[in-house]
Amino acid sequence: MGSGDGQGVKPVGDRGRDGSEQAADSAPGQSRRDELLDRAGELMAAKGYDGTSMRDIARAVGMLPGSLYYHFPSKEALFLALHDRMVDTMQARVDAALDAPTDPWDRLEAACVAHVEGLIATGNLLAIVSPGFLDERDAISARIRAERSRYEQRFRHLVAALPLPAGVDRRVLRLHLFGALNWVPTWFDPGGGLTPEQIARQIFAVFRAAYPPAQG
Repeated sequence: MGSGDGQGVKPVGDRGRDGSEQAADSAPGQSRRDELLDRAGELMAAKGYDGTSMRDIARAVGMLPGSLYYHFPSKEALFLALHDRMVDTMQARVDAALDAPTDPWDRLEAACVAHVEGLIATGNLLAIVSPGFLDERDAISARIRAERSRYEQRFRHLVAALPLPAGVDRRVLRLHLFGALNWVPTWFDPGGGLTPEQIARQIFAVFRAAYPPAQG
């Protein structure tokens, strides 16, 4: 792949962890990069990864195809940047929700609410962070799994802190809870009368009631 359209006059910033170019110090540069990721996400969510070309993305933002490679050296790098941004956004949402509560169950509930709200806010782009979006690909699959694990690590720590009865498998609890929360976007109806927060709290209440504290 080329490195752009040969202008060679823009200041070069640092490479991101996806290998993409980071704007050196300009808000317009970051804004342009975000616009590229927005349009790429919309196209990939609608047409799939393989069905979306760099030329398609460049056309969607009114850019010459060669210029797109200034920002992202490959489609793989662009996808990783998009995936990372979505995971980072979800992670920041969860971290913010954990600022106030101190009780272990309340902390997990706050994280679950933030998780569901984040999933719903993601809209059609949710497909991009779904495990089945991409087939196994040597270049990026390991990296995607690592990013997903990085996000889920917060929930591992939260579940590990719960005062559960002896014999409870915390991994099973976490996976069961995550499965229920992750399924919400498939049936959520914005006009259905319940907000994402209310749905998340109702799901969480079932799990909390199922694991009463051990009696001393």
